[in-house]
Amino acid sequence: MLADPRVDAVYVPVPNHLHARWTIAAAEAGKHVLCEKPLALTADEAQTMVDVCERAGVAFMEAFMYRLHPSWERTRELVDEGTIGELVAVDSWFSYFNDDPDNIRNIAEVGGGALMDIGCYCIDLSRLLFGAEPTAVASRMRRDPVQHVDTTTSVLLGFERGAATFTCSTRAKADQYVTIHGTDGRIHLDVPFNIPADRSTEVVVHTGKALPAHADGEVHRFGPTDPYTVQGERFAAAVLAGTTVPTLPSEGVATMRVLDRVVAAAEAEGLSP
Repeated sequence: MLADPRVDAVYVPVPNHLHARWTIAAAEAGKHVLCEKPLALTADEAQTMVDVCERAGVAFMEAFMYRLHPSWERTRELVDEGTIGELVAVDSWFSYFNDDPDNIRNIAEVGGGALMDIGCYCIDLSRLLFGAEPTAVASRMRRDPVQHVDTTTSVLLGFERGAATFTCSTRAKADQYVTIHGTDGRIHLDVPFNIPADRSTEVVVHTGKALPAHADGEVHRFGPTDPYTVQGERFAAAVLAGTTVPTLPSEGVATMRVLDRVVAAAEAEGLSP
């Protein structure tokens, strides 16, 4: 396929440990690349992928599809416009239950584990909303003693303007949410990452003084939208027009740097059994 002149771009959805191999092969064959998240196993590996794509003159983008969904584009506008005042904190949760030893998400050698599979979303989102890199990282991991992957990881990211906290788990009931706290209100999203394509999505903004904080709120609704379709269309449009891709590859490298720091912080503190 990489030798086929009719192919202009490829999507790399393979297990994490193969992202670098196939991205580099595609770039060297002159193909533009949309690569699944996280970009690689380490930040250094991700940077190598970016460097190869730049030398080859091909477009390269990480496939964090949630970023381009209308609900998140509006949420970012609300935060940037100061609708909830100054950004103070971002709290995220992402979980599902999967203990299948044969599933790639539970195989350490291929880049499995909760942090790599779903925690990367929470890291990427935190960086996106604060528009900066964390100045401090603290984390705690629980690893499966047989599979040797993290099954639950809790993280605190310190930014100059505030903090982000999240827990990701592959041993908890499926759930997802994000709450964004500001000095004058908060924004809440349910199922913010694996956004359903077949039903509407809500962004709820609370700026009233009533307690509990969710007692009142302004609801922003968005019709059924497939985030993967939007992502593919936006990437293709950039490639065809020769313009910058919606998500710069440097964003993927930066997220991997934070992910590396999360692992290092957990190892420094000692992993719980």
